[in-house]
Amino acid sequence: MTLKVGIIGCGSIANHRHAPEYRQNPYTDILLVYDPNPDRARKLADKYGGQVAGSWEEVVRHPEIDAISDCSTNEMHHLITTQALLAGKHVLCEKPIATTIAGAKQILAAANKSGKVLMIDHNQRLVSAHAKARQLIEAGELGNILSFKTSFGHQGPEHWSANGTNGTWFFKKARSAFGVVGDLGIHKVDLLRYLLQDEIAEISAFSGVLDKKDEHGQPIEVCDHMSCLLRTKSGAIGTASFSWSYYGDEDNSTILYGERGIMKIFAEPEKDLEIIKADGQRVLYQLGAMQTNDNQTASGVIDAFVEAIRTGQAPIATGEDGLAALRIVEAAMESAATGRSVRLET
Repeated sequence: MTLKVGIIGCGSIANHRHAPEYRQNPYTDILLVYDPNPDRARKLADKYGGQVAGSWEEVVRHPEIDAISDCSTNEMHHLITTQALLAGKHVLCEKPIATTIAGAKQILAAANKSGKVLMIDHNQRLVSAHAKARQLIEAGELGNILSFKTSFGHQGPEHWSANGTNGTWFFKKARSAFGVVGDLGIHKVDLLRYLLQDEIAEISAFSGVLDKKDEHGQPIEVCDHMSCLLRTKSGAIGTASFSWSYYGDEDNSTILYGERGIMKIFAEPEKDLEIIKADGQRVLYQLGAMQTNDNQTASGVIDAFVEAIRTGQAPIATGEDGLAALRIVEAAMESAATGRSVRLET
């Protein structure tokens, strides 16, 4: 069976990940694409196939569409993904699932009502080194995880987003809501949940606009950097940093400290995953580099989404996972705004 697919939002993530991966998947055909910028939609359709729709509602309501990638801007997810699910479409929604808890719950209610697949694009779960790391942790390779540190930073979305300017929607509070935390940070808090199979119980955070300016030369409306201290339900304590002001190599590293040794994931060049045991023994796993803005590789997200549809199995990142990550992000933002640590219900 070939799935007819619609793509809503034809910016960078659609062009670099969703559209090419749908084209490469043997079970999908792109039928319709939509973007508020018609020229952007036409360019994607010319390159990857499909017809240009006049509105996102047209894509959602089209009777032949089976599945939709919601690659719209953050503030639109709860509208588009909810309506797509209620229209009987499977949905792959970009992260964050929504900009509010209420919006996320609206999406989950629609998914439950429709019975269709809802997957959130927390793509770091599909990186080979992260999958291997989880497997090794489950096998007890490190014993209990005692502490951790994770980081995700690059030079900013003005170098990555479709318009390539300081006027990017990522810098607008009404559209991105969370700044770098919703762009990069949400990936890492989801990754921590995935790797540790544990929940974040408490968070303290500092955030600020360290460097970014908008198209008028003024500091942007959302944070471009955040550093956090986190405690998990099991008692592990660690740090997480997210930044749009890392001017050099992208940093997408995670280090876990366990009773029996240390696990480093993308912490050093040419070393995907390395374990250093307490006795000094080192084991290196070369599993393939993570995709970056400068080095696009297949993310595996579309294949995972399509497989969930075809098999009826739960996707690797569910709507509930999206809600859990959003709760952590909201707690981090609250902590940074109030200067107090925030406890999460677990």
